[in-house]
Amino acid sequence: MASYMHAYQSYASTPTKSTKDTEIEIILETTRRLKRADETRDKDFPTFAAALHENRKLWITLAADVADSQNGLPRELRVKIFYLSEFVQIYTRKTLAEALSVDPLLDINLAILRGLASKRNME
Repeated sequence: MASYMHAYQSYASTPTKSTKDTEIEIILETTRRLKRADETRDKDFPTFAAALHENRKLWITLAADVADSQNGLPRELRVKIFYLSEFVQIYTRKTLAEALSVDPLLDINLAILRGLASKRNME
């Protein structure tokens, strides 16, 4: 989690990028890494497991962010993001134990990216 917080803070402190741009970039890179690792999971399981772990850490960070009372998102949206994080944690464990598809995890990340992108376009 510290690596994501450090990356987030580094990106957020860059004056040419907005916080939203930073969030999009981090989620997009994590999603790409997970998708690539899934394509070779049978040949390189350690890389696949590491990508799942990074995605899980991303969602722990998001959950911590929306749990903060200072977060500016509407309460209902914060609750939904928190519950998505719980789903990601549970589904990730099952994916590792039962060789499930990562498609639900990718779908969640992509839905969040679409929401961030549409909100950015509205600003």
